[in-house]
Amino acid sequence: MLDNIRIVLINTFHPGNIGAAARAMKNMGLSQLYLVEPRIFPDEEADSRAAGAKDLLESAVVVSTLDEAIADCQLVIGTSARNRTFDLPIFDAHDCARKVVGEAEHGKVAIIFGRETMGLHNAELQKCNYHVYIPANPEYPVLNVSAAIQLVCYEIWQAHSKQDFIKRDEPYPLTRDMELFYEHLETALRNTHFIIPQHEGKVMDKLRRYFNRSRPERTELNMLRGILTSIDETTTKLAAASAAEPTTSQDKGSDQ
Repeated sequence: MLDNIRIVLINTFHPGNIGAAARAMKNMGLSQLYLVEPRIFPDEEADSRAAGAKDLLESAVVVSTLDEAIADCQLVIGTSARNRTFDLPIFDAHDCARKVVGEAEHGKVAIIFGRETMGLHNAELQKCNYHVYIPANPEYPVLNVSAAIQLVCYEIWQAHSKQDFIKRDEPYPLTRDMELFYEHLETALRNTHFIIPQHEGKVMDKLRRYFNRSRPERTELNMLRGILTSIDETTTKLAAASAAEPTTSQDKGSDQ
């Protein structure tokens, strides 16, 4: 179960934080570390801070984009000390851990930590299903990234050890399947002129937020893809029928 839980670090500036993260993870039984464009890695400082968890650094997966890090996950959770405007369901670290451990029985889960200076960008949080925070002094709630990882990993270990988690039997689609759905949805909306190139607005951002928040199950996503395919077929037939209609013109020439 714990092997299905990965910690994802984005653009980590200080290599020591990567080492500290590895140590925090190993303390709590986690082993899957993903690094998205770390500034410096590998590095001696990371090795030193990892102590007895250097094996996690050696097996860490380094990728160039967040999409690569979460493509095969069915649940993605973003961490942030700040309230955002995305209306994502919000968990504290304890309830987040119960959710994570329960879903890790059936699929892969990613918990994303952002940059030391600014955390996650809004576009990165938009790829998440939930937002997790660590309750702290409201006058200064921002934790060092390695400390935040330690606390979240601790709660996961507690939920796992005490078997205190939320069970879920129905499988969810993977993140890459949701991305394919969003591409299909956007194509259908453009073909039906629901999205107008000159006035696109934020239609897809809002729809992405809605579906990430509501989390369709795998069977529900298949149904949605079937609906979009039906729309595609209908618009194609209508376009073909329109193209096949004869063009009528009125002869305005004079009789001779």
